[in-house]
Amino acid sequence: MPARHFDRDRVRTLRRSRDITQSEVAEAVGVGGSTVASWELGTSAPDGEKLPALAKFFGLPLDELFPRGTDELPDLADLRCDAGYSQYQTKGLIGTKSSGPVANAERGKRRLSEKFHRPLADAYGVTVEELLAAQERSFGNEVPALADATRVPRSVAEKITYLLEHSYPGAQVAPSDAEIALAVNDHAGGQVITEDGVLALRTGAESDLPPIVAEGLAELFAVSPLYFQPDDTVARQVAEGLRLLAAARTGAVRRVEARGLGPEGLSDDVLAFVNQVVEELASREKPGTDGGPGR
Repeated sequence: MPARHFDRDRVRTLRRSRDITQSEVAEAVGVGGSTVASWELGTSAPDGEKLPALAKFFGLPLDELFPRGTDELPDLADLRCDAGYSQYQTKGLIGTKSSGPVANAERGKRRLSEKFHRPLADAYGVTVEELLAAQERSFGNEVPALADATRVPRSVAEKITYLLEHSYPGAQVAPSDAEIALAVNDHAGGQVITEDGVLALRTGAESDLPPIVAEGLAELFAVSPLYFQPDDTVARQVAEGLRLLAAARTGAVRRVEARGLGPEGLSDDVLAFVNQVVEELASREKPGTDGGPGR
């Protein structure tokens, strides 16, 4: 898996434009001043786990300052580096005397013991499923469908797009921008958004989401209005619920269990709701029933 791209010219330009010394950068990321100089000269590059600290120091998102390719998904080493940990530090995360278990998994030699899944996922800020998907990539096994399904949408545009892509499986057709605007305005009892306004939110041209619009969107897509708040917990729950529903439609699951979800996973109420819908989907898709896909 390719590492994040380190652009020495951009880092040097950022530093100089802000009148920051190499020593100040070095102090912020815990290296010597000569090390920063070598990064900018191109004679060496920072270890992956230093990139989050660099991005934070310059006040820029990690993905913006040090991007990966559009279609590149992280392996175990990438997750560790993105969380700012060296391989040596992982022994403290899993409570072992050495970092051998993580090192072996990153090198594709031996998979992580199940008891290490949750501690590492929590430390890396991902779900257990995201951790396991990354592990498979470390072993050379690509799992794009799982990675996409467990991706947590964060911006307003990403959240709307996620709902449009994952809430309408099979023959169902997602609503158009005009239909979304109509539904939101019906909820509000008056015009609060236009078709162009929905387009702007969906594409990221506009990120300011008025509460009344968020409520209308939540009603349309049958999610909590909290989904549109800047809180990954609810967004993660919605993403997990949609993944499970999609799996139910394809016969991958017939009963949802809460294994490995932890505190950021589905609540008991959400699990009960998902199980109810799974059962309804199963009964509707049996031969001789009148049920079928909606619009």
